[in-house]
Amino acid sequence: MADMGAGGGELTLAAAKRVGTSGRVYTTELDAKKLTHLEELAGKENNITALQAGEAQTNLPPECCDSIFMRLVYHHLTKPAEIDASLFQSLKPGGRLAMIDEEPGPGTKRVEGVPENRGGHGVPEKIMIEELTSAGFEKVKSFEDWPDSHYCVVFRKPGP
Repeated sequence: MADMGAGGGELTLAAAKRVGTSGRVYTTELDAKKLTHLEELAGKENNITALQAGEAQTNLPPECCDSIFMRLVYHHLTKPAEIDASLFQSLKPGGRLAMIDEEPGPGTKRVEGVPENRGGHGVPEKIMIEELTSAGFEKVKSFEDWPDSHYCVVFRKPGP
């Protein structure tokens, strides 16, 4: 399992408990200070591996994960097509990708460097689905009633 753009690592710790001692959770972060904190968590938990995230690469090993999730990260990606391809490579066939994000709020400013099609701070669900299906993922389900006005879309990498 992988927590992409893990921030403070709260969801990484929850995932580590979920997979138990026989599982592995990769946790990635672009921000150096946050990555240092994640590395400290990994030093305390035997089933967590912290990795430096890349702007265009997950930096995860190929087909290392049964599942990957991102919470409020996708709308920050400056190279979504490259990350989407890297996510696809990092998942095992049949693996799941859960994307939690938010629609751009009225009058919000898009994150610097992200594609102009975002329309503000956030990413339209339709655009996320189009981009990830273009990368080879199959949409499994959308959850429109996610807490805090967010949405969640689950994708699958084709395979067994």
